[in-house]
Amino acid sequence: MASNGIHEEPAESEDAHNMLEADDADEELEAEDEDAHMDSDPGADDEDEQEEIQLQNDSIAHFDGHKDSIFCIARHPKQTRIVATGGGDDTGYVFDASSGVSVPPQESQRASIRPLAKLEGHNESVNALTFTLPDGAYLVSADLQGQMRAYRDQSPDHSGKSWQFLASTQEVEEINFLTPCPHPLYPNTIALGAKDGSVWVYTIDGNDTSNSLQIVQAFYLHTAPCTAGAWTPDGKLLCTVSEDGSFYAWDVFGDAAAAGLASPQGGQNYVVGLTADDERFRVEGGLYSVKVSPGGAFAAMGGAEGNLRVVGLPRLGSVAATNAASTASSKSGAGARAKPGGGKQASGPKAATADVSTGQAGQILASLQTQSDSVETIAFSQPPLTFMAVGSVDGSIVLFDARHQFAVRRHITDAHDGEAVIQVDFVNGTGDENWMLTSCGNDGTVRRWDTRGGAGGVVPNANTQGALREWQGHRGGGEGGGVLGFVQDGDRIVTAGDDRVSLIFGP
Repeated sequence: MASNGIHEEPAESEDAHNMLEADDADEELEAEDEDAHMDSDPGADDEDEQEEIQLQNDSIAHFDGHKDSIFCIARHPKQTRIVATGGGDDTGYVFDASSGVSVPPQESQRASIRPLAKLEGHNESVNALTFTLPDGAYLVSADLQGQMRAYRDQSPDHSGKSWQFLASTQEVEEINFLTPCPHPLYPNTIALGAKDGSVWVYTIDGNDTSNSLQIVQAFYLHTAPCTAGAWTPDGKLLCTVSEDGSFYAWDVFGDAAAAGLASPQGGQNYVVGLTADDERFRVEGGLYSVKVSPGGAFAAMGGAEGNLRVVGLPRLGSVAATNAASTASSKSGAGARAKPGGGKQASGPKAATADVSTGQAGQILASLQTQSDSVETIAFSQPPLTFMAVGSVDGSIVLFDARHQFAVRRHITDAHDGEAVIQVDFVNGTGDENWMLTSCGNDGTVRRWDTRGGAGGVVPNANTQGALREWQGHRGGGEGGGVLGFVQDGDRIVTAGDDRVSLIFGP
């Protein structure tokens, strides 16, 4: 990872001229009391106690292959215990999170999980990873130098345990995120956002040896770094935000156009576009996170100083597309190199004629500001619950109720001991699991919350209402510590540590 620090030559202090000569130093040492080194240190007990606290580790297994901070983590969509990590050592790894020895580290000298694959070839920090949908046939990594690399699952049983490099490309100078597309007609498709503000959509086709990474679309309307992106649940629209305060919902595959929903500006291939020129939408300092609701009716985006905007999206229903999905799942995604300037739909499966409901599309449904610092992360609960959880750099988590005009249901002001909240995510389950929210922060902990009850009010810290459990093991406090992300599969959580270690928590 490149260093941005400014190194100055230390100035020679006045004391340097008064340093002891070698002979004088010997005399000084001889004058020391010979028994001095036997004296007990009054602070030793405190140091031992502090060391014990630092050694607390609730993990059942770990992976320590990285030599620098782990910046990103991804989970296989089918083989959910297969995990990929990328870090500041310009390297990625794939490992099986279920293969570790299930004992706390305090009880024995526990060995690290052995990697299934080492992802090499990057020349800068690996800051984004994703497995493709629907089956995890490919793993894609990206770095701070703009290189994207794709790997193919070579396992005979498609278990995700053997990976082979397929192809690489570099169209931009820095990639900020990768996100996989869930569209049933376009499998193995991903989107990326770049530092120059551009947005790119690729399809990976390992059967085309001459063009395995195929550009489907490229968009250039953001005028500052594109910081985050999210697909609608049906994969028909891609929502992106930027440091310039703009938001776009891109009609990547032409589904909206086929339904007769025209772009506000002809030829630009977006169905909703809002910028800082609109006073109602403007967020000074830019937007840094975005998430689409489970039903696809609206997108929520977070920015500087705790600002949130909620914007309506068009609903693109399609009976024809649903029927076609069953025959498309085995196809490799199609795509053609788009013209510079982006806006040309790729060749491949044609968008089916769809029923479209514009409803409140493009309308600002809510403008919220409950937290005091940048909104880092947003998550939605699955139906029938309608919660939106928001984590902020100010260390708080806010639960909004989308069903009741985004009223604040709970405000946990000190969710991670005064440190930034990096990620929140609801447990993706049914019944009794829907209400559980997991979070991680720069304090080095992972916490799980009960989001039921407690309407209104402020929860001062994790030791009061709502906290179900806490897992420790990473260093915290921002000193080369903290948890920079996690993936979860029910009760098992796998982390990306700023301290170079991935910990596995669970039964």
